[in-house]
Amino acid sequence: MSDPSAAPSSTYRRTLLNRIISPLRNAWRVLTSMRTALVLLFFLAIAAIPGALLPQRSLNQGNVNDFIAENGFIGEIYDRLQLFDVFSSWWFTAIYALLFTSLIGCLLPRSFDLVRQLRAAPPATPRNLGRLPHSATLVTTATRQEASAAVDHQLKRWRRTVREGDGRIPGATEFSAERGYSREIGNIVFHFSLLGLLIAFAVGKFIYYEGMRVIIAEPDSPAFCNTTPAAFDSFRAGLLVDGTNLHPFCFNVKDFAADYLPTGQAAMFRSNIDYTTDLTNTDPTTWDKVQLRVNHPLRLDNVRVYLQGHGFAPRFTVTFPNGEVRTDIQQWQPDELVTFLSSGILRFDQPAGMYPRLEDRRKNQIVIQGLFAPTAQFDGNLLSSRFPSMTDPAVAIDVLRGDTGLDSGQPQSVFSLDPALIESGALEREARVNLRPGESTELPDGTTVTFDGAEEFANFQVSYDPAQNWVGIFALTMVGGLVLSLLVTRRRLWARITTAQDGRTVIELGGLAKTDRAGWGREFDIIRDRLTDAAASTPTSMNDQEHSNGTAAAAGAPGRDRNQ
Repeated sequence: MSDPSAAPSSTYRRTLLNRIISPLRNAWRVLTSMRTALVLLFFLAIAAIPGALLPQRSLNQGNVNDFIAENGFIGEIYDRLQLFDVFSSWWFTAIYALLFTSLIGCLLPRSFDLVRQLRAAPPATPRNLGRLPHSATLVTTATRQEASAAVDHQLKRWRRTVREGDGRIPGATEFSAERGYSREIGNIVFHFSLLGLLIAFAVGKFIYYEGMRVIIAEPDSPAFCNTTPAAFDSFRAGLLVDGTNLHPFCFNVKDFAADYLPTGQAAMFRSNIDYTTDLTNTDPTTWDKVQLRVNHPLRLDNVRVYLQGHGFAPRFTVTFPNGEVRTDIQQWQPDELVTFLSSGILRFDQPAGMYPRLEDRRKNQIVIQGLFAPTAQFDGNLLSSRFPSMTDPAVAIDVLRGDTGLDSGQPQSVFSLDPALIESGALEREARVNLRPGESTELPDGTTVTFDGAEEFANFQVSYDPAQNWVGIFALTMVGGLVLSLLVTRRRLWARITTAQDGRTVIELGGLAKTDRAGWGREFDIIRDRLTDAAASTPTSMNDQEHSNGTAAAAGAPGRDRNQ
């Protein structure tokens, strides 16, 4: 015999299971709705704003540290909220993942629904066509066969079904036609392209790399080879890039030139380079030649070499008391982007023979720190620049002697000295002077510092991101799908042909736009007017709910194309 308690226990388990599954099912329905997808897309755009307004660690760790130091408690709160790592933060990743899930969950069912609609026949003709937003009744002396042929001819580009006597009105010939499926196709293409765009961006962040390298544009500059991250001044890459499989190529910078407007605004940058993808070829004279310009990079498969910017690199020669000469050139940082007044430093170590002890050599290092003006303008002894082109260069420098901190183990800037070295007395100033090319200053111990002039440097960016091509493709298909969904109207048209009691033929027309009526009324009028113009006999009457102007139609057109 069965256990009487088994049925209640089974019912309880089902009830409990439904209580657990029901909230999950409802949450899934909400998540996979198109409204939720749009809200998540909006949230994603809002979440990306801090990444554009605040410094990001992936771009410049130093700027992040400076921001936190300047803003104190607020900077620490921002850091805890991961606002300096927006695009790798857990909350940005969560929005991204939810948007993926929402788009996939709402697009797949819509795609299946579209396929079913394309395979299904248009809906049957309504019984009362006069209730539709667009309707017309034509009465003519043409035969039903002639009227059917005329209607069939006007609907030849529509997806249609013809019912002979088996429709809603017995004995009538009924046409059901539908057009505008491309609207929904465009809508789905747009959203799938959006999904593909997001996936391409996500994949690109795993496999991309990007490096910056500053190269002084002079004939003696060494060639740059894209073989290791160590060759770059700065390098960042995706999680799947370890730097061992960079795309090998080399290029050599021959020159750099900039064109300026009279106002000082840059009009164009250009640089002639030689390049090769054959690393065994060490003769630059046999390399390929190309001119780089802004937004006109060198393209090598999926690698692009961009010309980003430029600046100036002063050259100094230090002649020591024992006759030894050291010459160095170093790029200085532009402080004013309009006039290119720049600042920087150069460090010179003493010759080994002058100070046998390492400690003495360290305490007698020479540092040149100051300003460079490509077109000098002096206000007394104060140096400024009046134009960014190098027509009258000059420098205003301090020459310091002491320990430059290179052996301290602490990271040092290539553009400025640590103020603590001067405040602590580790560095002492021995000269402050303004120099033009060829001019010199002599230090107390007989050391001579000469300003030899300056060269221009160019900033090159090497970028590898194969997902960019897919981003472009998906962006184009997004635009195409959006245009298609906005321009096309989903509409239906029905026609019923019957015979009146007096023997004349009656053509009833009805039209309906599935989504909106924008532009559909005009197309309905054109079909009605073409039937009117195709009259083979004098029309007798016509009725149109919304458009009463027109003449009656008689139908007569050869040929018949059915059940398409």
